[in-house]
Amino acid sequence: MGEPQGALYVADGDAWVPSELTRGPWDPGAQHGGAVAALVVRELERVEAPVPTRLARLTLELLRPVPLEPLLLDAQVVRPGARVGLLDAELRRAEDGERLALARALRIRTAEVDFPDPGDAEVPELPPRADAPQATLPGAPVAYHSHATEHRFLRGVFGEPGPAFDWIRLAVPVVEGEEPSPWQRAAAAADFGNGISALVPFDGSTVFINPDLTVHLWRAPVGEWVGLDATTRTSPTGVGLAESALWDRTGRIGRSLQSLYLDRF
Repeated sequence: MGEPQGALYVADGDAWVPSELTRGPWDPGAQHGGAVAALVVRELERVEAPVPTRLARLTLELLRPVPLEPLLLDAQVVRPGARVGLLDAELRRAEDGERLALARALRIRTAEVDFPDPGDAEVPELPPRADAPQATLPGAPVAYHSHATEHRFLRGVFGEPGPAFDWIRLAVPVVEGEEPSPWQRAAAAADFGNGISALVPFDGSTVFINPDLTVHLWRAPVGEWVGLDATTRTSPTGVGLAESALWDRTGRIGRSLQSLYLDRF
């Protein structure tokens, strides 16, 4: 498969029209959380600030499946501040205004500050393309995990139960005609934690859906590749958690967490 064409979203007036590249794994008519997170981050990054700032944390609440339909997205300042500020975003269906997702973000001013960085002893290897597993089967529909992102597993593989390390590259723009920002690339990858580290096969007999996503970045990623060192935790009550250490090709950059709804059919 060659480099994918198109973008995740195209503007149509005030609305964002998702392409097939946003399709998720649970419902062919619903979007992947990574695509939604990247679009929400783009909107939050565009909110004016009084001084140079950077997003430090994003929490995305997925209220219901986000359909492959035109969307409206707005962001606003909740707590203004020159040092620390809070932002909110709301994603709605354009047709009827139904709320689909809410987000809250923390942003912190950026400045040159002399603080020690312990660094990382060794950055995980980026496997060559030839060793990357196929993310989809022949005849499967166009989807975010298989056509909008590139995956190179250092440990684990799609559909293989257990912890995994996956280098992920967003292969298309979030918005047509724009280069994705580092934070957008991190958000686009972070939602894969529960999928790559699931403890059960992805065969339709179980669900392990994340109704939320929280991403902390103490440093913006450098380059196109974001690594997830992901582990899923479960309980006998049907509640779980996927946690991922986030990397770029120079070291650790942050962490992502996903609450999980677990069930068996």
